[in-house]
Amino acid sequence: MTHEEIDTMWQQAMQESIKDGEVYTRYHFAKLVAEKEREANAKMVDHILKEGGGTWGDAIRARGQA
Repeated sequence: MTHEEIDTMWQQAMQESIKDGEVYTRYHFAKLVAEKEREANAKMVDHILKEGGGTWGDAIRARGQA
């Protein structure tokens, strides 16, 4: 994730907290981050299964370098 994506998610989490009348923005933020990570992991697995090659470890390490 880029800094811009993180900032955008934080702003979205703050808006959701305000809308819901909640004090704890971090819970909304954690939910958004988890959703983004799940989607990224699903795309990575789809790519590995479709294209083949490499190992799971290689793919995960490469993702950490992005």
